[in-house]
Amino acid sequence: MAAIKGDKTIINGKDFNNRPLYRMFSNVPHRYDFLNRILTLGLDQRWRKKAAAVCLESNPGRIMDLCSGTGDLAIELSKNAKPGTEIIAADFCEPMLEMAKHKASRLGFDDRITFQIADAASLPFDDGYFDVVGIAFGFRNLTFKNRRSELYLKEICRVIAPGGRLVIVETSQPKSVILKKLSGIYYSSVVKPAGNVISGQPGAYSYLAHSAKNYFKPSDIENMLKHIGFMSVDYRPLWRGIAGIHVAKK
Repeated sequence: MAAIKGDKTIINGKDFNNRPLYRMFSNVPHRYDFLNRILTLGLDQRWRKKAAAVCLESNPGRIMDLCSGTGDLAIELSKNAKPGTEIIAADFCEPMLEMAKHKASRLGFDDRITFQIADAASLPFDDGYFDVVGIAFGFRNLTFKNRRSELYLKEICRVIAPGGRLVIVETSQPKSVILKKLSGIYYSSVVKPAGNVISGQPGAYSYLAHSAKNYFKPSDIENMLKHIGFMSVDYRPLWRGIAGIHVAKK
C-alpha cells in the first residue's frame, strides 16, 4: 500500500522521504525532462523508443514501466501497444509520478496508463503478473553500489511470467578505450556541472554522472541477471556502446 501523508510518501509502512535517491529525484522533476534532452543531445528519447519497440516485440498483454520517473517509456509503449494492453507506470517517487500523469494527460495517453506508487523491493503485484517489465535509465539506481540490489532484482524477476522478459535501456561501458575515456570526460566536465546548475540541486547530477561513468560492463549485468534467475540475457549496444539495451528472458 502507498499513501501520501502531508509531504511524506509512505509505501508499505516505510517512509521514503529520508532516502537519498528519493530526495534527489523528488527535487528535480520540473527540470528532469529538459536536462535529459540537453545532456544526451536528445538521444535518450531515441533510445527509449527503441526500448519500447523491444518491449512490444513479444506482443505482451501486461507491461510495467518500472522506475518510470516522468513516464516517457510508458507513453512510448502506449503509442504502439495493441488495444487492451495493460500498461502500468510504477515509481517510488510521488513528485516524478505526478509529472508523468500530467504529461500523459497532456498528450492524450492517460487513459491507457495506470500510475502506481510502488517500492521496487516489494511490488504490489502477483507472481508472474507481467509479460514484460521495462526499465529506462533506472536500473543503474537499483544496482550501482546498492546493498539492496539483489532484493530488487529478485522482486522484478518474481512479477515476470515464465517466458516473459525484462527489457533494460541504460548507460553502458563502450568497448573502445578512446570512447570510454571521452564519455567519462563528458560525464565529469559537462553532465555533472551543467546538471547541478540547471537542476538547481547541487549534488544531484554529481551522483548521476559518477554512476554513469563507473557503471557495470554488459557482461557484469548479464551475470547479475542470470544469478537471480533469468535464463538468457541479450545485449544490444546503442551509439557504439555508450548505452545499451539488455533483454533478459525468464
